[in-house]
Amino acid sequence: MLTENRKERFEQVLAHRSNHFTVVIEDVFQLHNTSAVMRSCEVFGIQQLNVIEERYTKSIDKEIAMGAQKWVDVNRYNSITNCISDLKNKGYQIIATTPHHDDCELDDFDITQPSALFFGTEKEGLSAEVLQKADGFLKIPMVGFTESLNISVSAAIIIQNLMSRLRKSDIPWQLSEQEILEKRMQWAKNSIKDSKRIEEWYHTENKTK
Repeated sequence: MLTENRKERFEQVLAHRSNHFTVVIEDVFQLHNTSAVMRSCEVFGIQQLNVIEERYTKSIDKEIAMGAQKWVDVNRYNSITNCISDLKNKGYQIIATTPHHDDCELDDFDITQPSALFFGTEKEGLSAEVLQKADGFLKIPMVGFTESLNISVSAAIIIQNLMSRLRKSDIPWQLSEQEILEKRMQWAKNSIKDSKRIEEWYHTENKTK
């Protein structure tokens, strides 16, 4: 059953969760990278991970995700167009994480606007469609010979930086009371192995009373 300590832990973690930023990974081929990005979202407080699967479908590597799949919401899309349209309708600006002539370095990025952070494939980077529809471009400053980082490393650096700055700001970044309630219910179910049977039993008992 769900202990009082676990319920208190839910409240502590949810106090640091946010939908102000959301992460999008586009057709990432390597399974471990998807799982590692999910783990970074969970650790640093991003609640929503969006996965575009036009070419590659994915399951989560539980050994790499380390349980993050229980606590992060994963939204799956079968096309880039649908993903971008949905996120824009939710009020997010589209930010491509890639060097570009109009790019912005990480420490200079404006955190006031709700943003969807797009990360591309291991070899090809982000698609032309994402680059064309992006509202802005973000890069990690690098001073070595190597021109790029692994996607999971890039995501971890960017998420940690932006979420740390967000928590120190006056921006209302926290989840709403309704969102917190929904997550508490979902996490409670995820924490109890036989939650579905218990829920069915509860509803059956209430009907017979």
